[in-house]
Amino acid sequence: MPAEFVENHVFAEIEIGQGAETQRTLTRDDIALFSKVSGDVNPTHTDEDFARSSGAEGITAHSLWSTSLISGLLGNVLPGPGTRYQKQDIQFQRPVAVGDTVTARIRVEAKKDNNVVQFHCDVVNQHNEAIMTGMAEVVAPTEKVRIARANLPDITVRHYDSYRELIDIIDALEPVPAALIHPCDYVSLKGAVEAAESGFITPVLVGPERRIRSVAKEHGIDISNYRLEDVEHSHAAASRAVQLVHEGQVEMLMKGSLHTDEVLAAVISRSSGIRTERRISHIFAMDVPTYPKLLLVTDAAVNVAPGLAEKADICQNAIDLAHTLGIEQPKVAILSAMETVNPNVQSTLDAAGLCKMADRGQITGGILDGPLAMDNAINVEAAETKGIVSTVAGRADILIAPDLEAGNILAKQLTFLANAEAAGIVLGARVPIVLTSRADGVRARRASAALAVLHAHELRKKAVAGLSR
Repeated sequence: MPAEFVENHVFAEIEIGQGAETQRTLTRDDIALFSKVSGDVNPTHTDEDFARSSGAEGITAHSLWSTSLISGLLGNVLPGPGTRYQKQDIQFQRPVAVGDTVTARIRVEAKKDNNVVQFHCDVVNQHNEAIMTGMAEVVAPTEKVRIARANLPDITVRHYDSYRELIDIIDALEPVPAALIHPCDYVSLKGAVEAAESGFITPVLVGPERRIRSVAKEHGIDISNYRLEDVEHSHAAASRAVQLVHEGQVEMLMKGSLHTDEVLAAVISRSSGIRTERRISHIFAMDVPTYPKLLLVTDAAVNVAPGLAEKADICQNAIDLAHTLGIEQPKVAILSAMETVNPNVQSTLDAAGLCKMADRGQITGGILDGPLAMDNAINVEAAETKGIVSTVAGRADILIAPDLEAGNILAKQLTFLANAEAAGIVLGARVPIVLTSRADGVRARRASAALAVLHAHELRKKAVAGLSR
């Protein structure tokens, strides 16, 4: 654990031969942060394929990353606070790869006039191979200083931006007519207008006209170009939105300022709903900064305690969405608290049943494995440590939660502890349904709309293909 204080060595007390060292293991975050700060985005440091094509085993650190370790020693340890860097002469011998543990060392070689101290510097890797060698000169402080170590903020590095890729795809598609159900607050009305202005949707505002126009006027939202279906309350808004689907006037639904239960009750109504033979389920498409691809988490919002048959539909809905996103053979991890089948733990039995259903063609289009604990599902090293041989383990595209509680907790943990963003839609009905939350940020709202638009276009293609047969 680092000391709470940093204390310098003034020029008068520095001795020839005196030294200091530090050790550091290179991570991808180190490379990403150095690239961001320096502006150096040489693909040798940022593109795995390019680095390998250039003869390296993978991406490597910027050469000056090693030098920065020397700078840290001079500024923090010897001489320490008050030091002014004056000169350096460095030779680089070999690159540093991700996972290499390097040791940076400095040693006093000479003391000169005007409080100048000359240091020999070198950095070696875990095999004691030279990374860099050279010399540095600094002006040492003359006044003793002991101050509290700076408490630096934690920094999360977003290596991937799955939502940006999704929105780029949508930009090339024509808008989809969408019913916005009861947009009677700022967040839901603004979200619909944002989606419309982005070219995602052509909105039909369904709700009490007086209230919708009041919200628009209060917040300066221009809705003059959008169709408005006047109904008296939220239940009527949900029913009318579903009716618009039956009439072929809209191809997706977006929840406004009403309860999710009201929307879903209209959707699954046996007399007037838009249900299919498939059970509906909610899917979070999560952009997790530290995960290398979009991660689908289901079900965290609709099915409270699904049985095996319901979980089969939940799996199929998620696989269908993955196909829409261009993932040809999504890897589906069936989550439990353990990775072995235990007769006393129902979720492990369900996982085994789902995998066998996939083997028999009852679930199609994906590769299923389970039960898998969370660490084994998303971390290759964890899976290998447990001896799990699987194409899914550590590489999951889809996580199937045991029940709604587990799925909801997982999604919110990723959001609030891992800085993930969660876009979500409901599938299994005749059209995709966007269930946004008041807590959703702009990116998440746009991504939710983009998911639904993309899936609506996919349903169009399937409908045309069916008619052409």
